[in-house]
Amino acid sequence: MLATQLMALATQDASADIALWIHSPGGSVPSMLAIRDIIRLIPCDVSTLVLGIAYSAGQFLLSSGARGKRRALPHSRVLMHQGSAGIGGTAVDIELQAGDLRHTRDTVLGLISEDTGQPVERIFEDSLHDRWYTAQEALDYGFIDAIVQNFDEIAPQNRPRPGFSVTEGVGQ
Repeated sequence: MLATQLMALATQDASADIALWIHSPGGSVPSMLAIRDIIRLIPCDVSTLVLGIAYSAGQFLLSSGARGKRRALPHSRVLMHQGSAGIGGTAVDIELQAGDLRHTRDTVLGLISEDTGQPVERIFEDSLHDRWYTAQEALDYGFIDAIVQNFDEIAPQNRPRPGFSVTEGVGQ
């Protein structure tokens, strides 16, 4: 749903930034990869802002925003770790699923490295277990570019929401 909303906003005004506000405990790896793909494909810059928490997939999307436009509120928290999955079936099935999981892990870690500027080896080591970051630590690591200090930095622009429209005089 978020990917389609991003595309709808991009078709409304290809030159306007899109603000993606994140308060997320995490989510689906395939979904986050699809959203990141759309963020990279649309002509608009996507600014990201963490409002409280950006855990796991939330961290991934936070750092996927346009360089210079990734922000956090001062007391926000970011969590990075490697994805997990339930694996089952025959020995052959388990081996195939484990290979796919390793491929997905390597893809995600490579993209985080690209977005943060950190070497993939550091991303790998830092993500072996849950790793928590304050807003300042997220800035130092490269997940974000700034910590919000005043409302003007994040004030919404006058942009219609996808799927909603207001007709003047309705109900009068």
